[in-house]
Amino acid sequence: MTATAENTLAHSAIVPVQVLLEQYAISHPEIDSDEALEAQLDLIERAYHFSTLHHAGQVRKSGEPFMVHCTQVVLTLIGLQLDAVTIAAGLLHDVVEDVEEVTIEQLAAEFGEEVAVLVNGVTKITGLSFRSQEELQAEYFRKMLVSMAKDVRIILIKLADRLHNMRTLSFLEEEKQQRISLETREIYAPLAHRFGMAKIKSELEDLSLKYLSPDVYRDLASKLDQKRAEREKLIDEIRQPIVKALKDAGIDATVNGRAKHFYSIFTKMQRRNRPFEEIYDLLALRVVTDTVPNCYHALGIIHTLYTPIFDRFKDYVSRPKMNMYQSLHTTIIASNGETAEIQIRTREMDRIAEVGIAAHWLYKEGRDEVQDGENREDWLSQALDWQTDMTDPKEFMSYLRMDLYDDAIFVFTPRGDLKELPQGASVLDFAFAIHTDIGLHCSGAKVNGNIAPLAAKLQNGDTVTIFTSPHQTPSSYWLDIVKTTKASSKIRSWFRKATLEQSISLGEDLLDRELKRLKVKRKVTDELEALAKEYGLPDANRLYAAIGRGEYSAAQVAQRLLPEEPSEEEPPRESVLTRFVDRVRRSRGGVKVTGIDNLMIRFAQCCQPVPGDPIIGFITRGRGVTVHNKECANIVDDLERRLEVHWDVEKDQFFVVGLRIFGSDRPGLLNEISRTISDAGINITHAAMDTTDGMADGNFGIEVEHLSQLDRLIVRIKKVKGVDRVERETGIKYGNVSEDVFDHLEQDPGN
Repeated sequence: MTATAENTLAHSAIVPVQVLLEQYAISHPEIDSDEALEAQLDLIERAYHFSTLHHAGQVRKSGEPFMVHCTQVVLTLIGLQLDAVTIAAGLLHDVVEDVEEVTIEQLAAEFGEEVAVLVNGVTKITGLSFRSQEELQAEYFRKMLVSMAKDVRIILIKLADRLHNMRTLSFLEEEKQQRISLETREIYAPLAHRFGMAKIKSELEDLSLKYLSPDVYRDLASKLDQKRAEREKLIDEIRQPIVKALKDAGIDATVNGRAKHFYSIFTKMQRRNRPFEEIYDLLALRVVTDTVPNCYHALGIIHTLYTPIFDRFKDYVSRPKMNMYQSLHTTIIASNGETAEIQIRTREMDRIAEVGIAAHWLYKEGRDEVQDGENREDWLSQALDWQTDMTDPKEFMSYLRMDLYDDAIFVFTPRGDLKELPQGASVLDFAFAIHTDIGLHCSGAKVNGNIAPLAAKLQNGDTVTIFTSPHQTPSSYWLDIVKTTKASSKIRSWFRKATLEQSISLGEDLLDRELKRLKVKRKVTDELEALAKEYGLPDANRLYAAIGRGEYSAAQVAQRLLPEEPSEEEPPRESVLTRFVDRVRRSRGGVKVTGIDNLMIRFAQCCQPVPGDPIIGFITRGRGVTVHNKECANIVDDLERRLEVHWDVEKDQFFVVGLRIFGSDRPGLLNEISRTISDAGINITHAAMDTTDGMADGNFGIEVEHLSQLDRLIVRIKKVKGVDRVERETGIKYGNVSEDVFDHLEQDPGN
C-alpha cells in the first residue's frame, strides 16, 4: 500500500473533540497558565460542537459525514502549532458557505470578531472556488491575496483545506480531479513553498502528480518500492559513519535518511531528459543538531568522510531564503559511487523548514491585533501591490503563476538589506523591488561597484546601487528587460496612465516652466503651431503631448521659440586640432549617466548627436560609454549594453556636426555658404565643395552648442541662392585628424 493510500484511510474519520483538545494542549507547552489554556480549549470545544450541529446530515462525495473534513483540516492546523482562534476558524471554515442560516455576524457574536474575520476570509476565497470561468478564477485568487495580506492565517487554513481535499480526491469525477490537481500544482504548492511549508508543499506536489500523470506516478511508485530495501541499505551505509563521527566529536545530532519525493524525482527526469534508471541522486539525509556552530562543524566532518561536489554546496544558514528556510546543503559521493544530498540544520531551523511561516506566528493572549507586518513575506506585499494594476484575468493569472514559480536569487542594497528576485532578474527589476518610484525613475546603476546597464542580469550575492533622475521615465524597451511581475505590471500601468490628455497637460506645464526660466513673457501660440508643423505634428497640442512623453525636451522646444539674436563680434579662430582637442576634453560633461562620475564618454561618429537630440548610451568594451542618437541606424541591438543618458551641457561647449549641402553650382556659392555660417557665430572645422555637371555637393564640418542653433542655421543656409537641400551628415571627415587620433583623445581626455 502506498503512503498516499494510507493517508486516504488515515484522513477519512471524524476526530473526536477530546483528541483535538489533547493534541492542541500538547502542541502548546508554552502556555504556562491553566486559566489561559482552559479559555483556549473552551473556544475550540464550542466551535467543534457548533460545526457538528450545523453540518449534521451533510455528507461529502465519499459518503462520509462533512465533519470528517472539518476535523482533518484542524488536525493539520494543530500540527502547525497554530493558535486557538485559527483552530476554531478551521472547524467553522465551511459553515457559512454550506449552511444558509449561519452568518458571519452570528459567528462574531458567538466566537469573537477575530474568528469571524478568518472564516469570512476563507469563505470569500472558497465561495468562488467551484466556478470555472476564467474571470472568476482570477477574482478568486485576487481576493486570496488581499485576504492573506490582512491575516496570513487565512492562507494557512486554505492550505490545510486543500491538502485534505487532495487526499480524498479519488471520490470525484476525472474532470474535477484534473482541474483541482492542476490548480493545486500551479498555485497552492508554490504558495506553500513561498511560505516555507515544505511538508505540505511536497505532499501537494506528489498528489497533483498522481492525478495529472497517473501512469508516471504508478511507474515511479513501483520502481521506488522495488528498490526500497536496496535504498534503505545505501542510506544506512552513508548514515552510520556520520553518526559515529559526530558522536566522537561530541556533537549532539540526529541523522535520518529518505528517498526524495515523487514530484522531485519526476522534475529531475524532465529537466535532464533522463529515464528513472539514470537519475542517481535519489537519496537525501538530514543532520539535525543543536547550534549553528555545530552545523558548520558537522559539515566539515562529513566532507572528511565523503568527497563533496563543491559546486552544489549552498549555505542558507548565513543567508536564509526569504521564506525563512535555513540549512546547509551539500552533495557527497559515497564509496560505492552513489550521490546523496545532505541537509544540516538546527532543531529550530528544522521546525521552520517543515511548517514555515506557521512557526513564526506570534499570538499573545488578549492582543486585539495580530502583528502581521513582521510575519508577512516581502513577496506577498509585492504581489498585493502589482495585482491592483492587473485588469485582464488572463494577464493576472499568467503573472501569478510566473511569480509563484520562479527560483530566487538574493541581492543586496548598499546598506546590506536583502532583496529576493527571480533568477534572470535585471538591474531594473531590483530598482522596482526597492520602490515603484525608484523603478520608474531609474537612470543607471552600479553592480558590485562597477557601472552596469539597466538590462544587466543579476547574480546571487550582488550588491546593487541604483541612481534615479526626475527626468527619467519608462521606455518601451524596458518591458523586454524586466523579469519580475511587479516591474512589468508597473511599467505597463505607467504607459496606460500616460494618456494623451495627461501628456498634453504635462508637456504644457514643462514648456511653460522652461519659458519662464528663460524670461519669455510673450504669447508663443502662433510660433508653437508653426513649430509643430515643422516637427511633422498636426497642432500645438500634439507637440505638448510629445514633450510630456519625453519625445522632445521642453528646453529643446523653448530654444526654437526664442527670437534670433544678432551675432556679436566674431570670436577669434583656433586651429581645427586645438578646437577638436578642447571639445573632446570637455565632452565628459556634455552627457551624463545620472549619479555616476568620472565615466569615459565618446560620441558616435555615425550620427554625431548634439544637445537636443534624443540620445542613448552603449557600454563599449575598453571605450567607456558611446552616445548615439536614438534614431541612429547603427544602434547595437543589445539591450544589456544600453544605458539611459541625458544631456548635461555647460555654456560654451561645442559639438561637431557634419552638413551635406546640395544645390546648383554658381560662382561664389562656397564663399556665401561659409559666410552665412560665420555670420551665425558658428565655427567651421572643415569645408569642401565638389561640382559635377552644374550641380554642387558641399561637405561642411561645424561646431554647435545645441540642436536649436543647428536648426536655425539650416534655415539660413536654405535661403542662400542656389541651395536646394541641406542634410545632417553622418561619418564626417576631419581632414588630417584621423579616427585613430579621435579614439586616442577620447580615451585619454586628460591629455
